[in-house]
Amino acid sequence: MKHSESDASSSALVRFGAELRRSRRAMRWSQTELGRRMGYSNAMVSYVERAKKAVTSNFAVKADEVFETGGTFHELWCRYSKASLLEGFPEFADAEARCRRLREFALTIVTGLFQVPGYAEALAYAAVERGAITQSAAEQRVEFLAARQRVLDRKKPPLIHAVLDESCLVRPIGGQAVMLEQLEHIADLAARPNVTLQVAPFHLGENLPFKMPVTLLDLPDGTVVGYAESHARGHLERARETVVAWEREYDQLVVEALPKAASLALIHKARKELAP
Repeated sequence: MKHSESDASSSALVRFGAELRRSRRAMRWSQTELGRRMGYSNAMVSYVERAKKAVTSNFAVKADEVFETGGTFHELWCRYSKASLLEGFPEFADAEARCRRLREFALTIVTGLFQVPGYAEALAYAAVERGAITQSAAEQRVEFLAARQRVLDRKKPPLIHAVLDESCLVRPIGGQAVMLEQLEHIADLAARPNVTLQVAPFHLGENLPFKMPVTLLDLPDGTVVGYAESHARGHLERARETVVAWEREYDQLVVEALPKAASLALIHKARKELAP
């Protein structure tokens, strides 16, 4: 493991322990009482609070049940387990969770926030079969994605503008049943008031502004950051000059892509052609 990944993992473990301690003290419980309620020893609670012992998924789930947090501890566990993620991606995920507006262009693969479980699992487990990642890492990626997708259902979700390349609709991922579910899910998301969805058709050809997936995030402090990744790593772009150029190209993409109604019609067409 790289030193930077080790540091990030340790930091997330400290954050988990601090949140556990804060929640316990708010309830005025001793470590022994919390351990009893969770089914763990007081020593285990103490180790976790002091970031001296690794946290398991089951421990995080039990903490959410006891404190009725609705998934807060499990999400923290996912961040702690982020060593399975592409270098640079966890930093992007943190920004994504805080953003007020998200603009994204997806190429070949449906954007993560829109993926149904079967689609995400197919991608992760294919990487296992290729020997690129371990089974455990694949499971962590799927769990982390589920945690990220909670941003769609929060009380005040961000405004989302997604442009999917037409390849996302026709590339078979996970088999026929999974693709049918995925296309229906995309159409359902497009009906949400905070989501605008467009499709960039194949006939754009060389006029497609981006040759790789790109995301733009408007953060609460008014700044805009961009995110792109290569096969080896992801990069959160903060340089204003570069981000402005990406925004300009994104505006061009929006103009060139199909309108909302035509995009939805293409999604339904792809699903109809796939249906038995």
